[in-house]
Amino acid sequence: MPDVAISHNDRIGLAIEEALSKIDLHSLIHGKRVAVKPNETWASADDKTGVTQPDTLRAVLRAIKPFHPSELVVTGGAGAAETDEVFRIVGLMDVVEDEGAEFFDHNRPPFTEVELRYAPERDVDGPQKSVMINPRVLEYETLISLAQLKVHATATVTLTLKNIAMSYPAADYYGHPRKNEKHANHFFDDMHSFIAAVAWRFPIHLGIIAGHPAMIGNGPLAGHAFETGLAIASTDAVAADCVGARLLGFHAQAVRHLWEAGKLELGETQPANMNFPLLSMQDAIKRFTKAAYGREMTFEHA
Repeated sequence: MPDVAISHNDRIGLAIEEALSKIDLHSLIHGKRVAVKPNETWASADDKTGVTQPDTLRAVLRAIKPFHPSELVVTGGAGAAETDEVFRIVGLMDVVEDEGAEFFDHNRPPFTEVELRYAPERDVDGPQKSVMINPRVLEYETLISLAQLKVHATATVTLTLKNIAMSYPAADYYGHPRKNEKHANHFFDDMHSFIAAVAWRFPIHLGIIAGHPAMIGNGPLAGHAFETGLAIASTDAVAADCVGARLLGFHAQAVRHLWEAGKLELGETQPANMNFPLLSMQDAIKRFTKAAYGREMTFEHA
């Protein structure tokens, strides 16, 4: 049974610190090439609510550094803007520099083609059979997906799996945004199967989800953003995402890429089969719904 640590603190740095205290960071970090991938989809001077916040990234980097990675990279690949521009607008670049990490934009060349695996014998298939990526991402020994707790108009939720899957395809190759199709792709024909296939090819070793801010109503941008003080962490990224999805009101079966990831045995999809060393699932739901809707809910009859 995977551990999923859910913590709550109005200071997100303390919430992340508490959640990560329940993770064996030494085995994940010590002596390894570690990459942290925040959410950096798009931001402007007037709207920074859709991406990872500077204090969130700072807390994660400060939790990692004491375990002495051989490399500490903050890797990004914005889909709707230039990655370095988003980092600077939001203040993430300042954090990278202050904390002595390396910034890397995996949207840039060179490019290499990587095949994706689907599982048709399990009724899982997809139209995108390979993807062009920057080969640097193949060198990461520990991949940490640092996601926001948000809904998504197409993917249902945008959590740790989607944070990687819709960022690794190199936008300098496919186009900014990737829908412009500088080179043809089928990412959007079946986004869910594509996300699951990328999760299979590029395993996430630590999933972290921050509700600072969370977003409901619409996503990944232009929704209702609000503070929750919640942080979720697990070495089972599928489990972390299923918990995040449940806070947003969805069972795993309602989020097809999570359901497919479960079929592919990439992680646990049922909260009943997870351990919660900090907040229980019910406590987390109550705190999230209080912040989102102004009253505590339990989802007990859903």
